[in-house]
Amino acid sequence: MTWQPHYTISDKLLFTIREIGQSIGEIKSFSLTGKALAKLELQARELSAFASTSIEGNPLALTDVKHLLKNKKEHIRDTEREVLNYNKALQNLHAVMSAGKFKLNIATLEKIQKQVVAGLMDSPVDIGHLRQAPVVIRNPRKVDEFVFLPPDAIDVRNLTQAMFDFINAYIGKIDPIILAGLFHRQCVIIHPFMDGNGRTTRLLTTAILGRGGLDLFEIFSFENYYNQNISRYFKAVGLQGDYYDLKDEIDFSNWLEYFADGILDELRRVAKALPDAQAPKPRLEPHHKKLLDYITEQGSISQREYSQISSRSLASRKLDLEKLLDLKLIESVGSGRGTYYIRKQQS
Repeated sequence: MTWQPHYTISDKLLFTIREIGQSIGEIKSFSLTGKALAKLELQARELSAFASTSIEGNPLALTDVKHLLKNKKEHIRDTEREVLNYNKALQNLHAVMSAGKFKLNIATLEKIQKQVVAGLMDSPVDIGHLRQAPVVIRNPRKVDEFVFLPPDAIDVRNLTQAMFDFINAYIGKIDPIILAGLFHRQCVIIHPFMDGNGRTTRLLTTAILGRGGLDLFEIFSFENYYNQNISRYFKAVGLQGDYYDLKDEIDFSNWLEYFADGILDELRRVAKALPDAQAPKPRLEPHHKKLLDYITEQGSISQREYSQISSRSLASRKLDLEKLLDLKLIESVGSGRGTYYIRKQQS
């Protein structure tokens, strides 16, 4: 079985992808300390755990989620376990990605679903395994009214494998935004599990974006965009009717535009938060600037030469040179009394 998704790359989609590239460049231009980066990653995980579970109906507010992730509790409710599971799965995914051990296949999909639904489902056969029974997507407001009939259980494995075959074959050949978007909707349509499909899909979509080159995935939460208008998300990502009546006419074009809009929206949110997290620029006093100007003009300076152009004490002059060395603005050449300093070449 092969999968060949139908979609059109519209001018709007191309423009959004270009805007995404510019936003990524803007974010990467910031100088972030390790502490600031860790804070951004924590905030992104908090937002992802909140938004992705909220989409599925979890009532916990963002403030509750933040408190839950920071404080260990002995006894937790299912709503809290759902959030903790998502956060743990996201952390595990980041670790696997960072270690270069991520593999995009059915085994990974099943492993993530197992983490997402741990302690929330009773039947072992439905935890960490593709579904073996039919499912019906119902109208949440009218439970007796079905919205979508996903593929039969007998077809789930082949459809899922075909999806992964396509994604893996085109990594590096198709823009990662498009690939991740195609995966996201197709996985939702296949509905490979009895429960946990949305959360599992959104987690793996994050990984596909990261593997495809969007290496800022740890500090942004595209789920946040979906949670702002859940009805619009479900309408964009899902289908209405019977899969077998619709499968040959599924068009991913509009969904890809919506999906790209979500990533751009989130990257812009991150970019706005970055100025406060940026490492402060080093402050150079007039004597530092005088020292740098001399080196620029003369090509180098020694301790003895510095003493001739400055009235600062020997200890202060040593500290001046050490600061410029620490800031990687100059470098030392030679040793002992023969040491002199030159401007460091910037890479």
